[in-house]
Amino acid sequence: MAVAIRLRREGSKGRPFYRIVAADSRHRRDGRFLEILGTYDPMLESGNCKLDLEKADAWISKGAQPSDTVRSLIKKARAGAAAASNVSDA
Repeated sequence: MAVAIRLRREGSKGRPFYRIVAADSRHRRDGRFLEILGTYDPMLESGNCKLDLEKADAWISKGAQPSDTVRSLIKKARAGAAAASNVSDA
């Protein structure tokens, strides 16, 4: 079974909201999934992505492949977590 970490679209027409999920790559975009890893709201200016990096890293270590969009969201979440830890250290 090939696992993909991808976006699952929620929300109404014109107001997209996404859940970041680990899903079998054979299932449809909004279909069955294995686990919810976080959320992404493109309508917000800042703080639009909430992601559990530990769960994402666990799935990636098991061989899950993130989509291009999710890969960039993970990168931004890591940068935000690093900045937050630098602020709390000071």
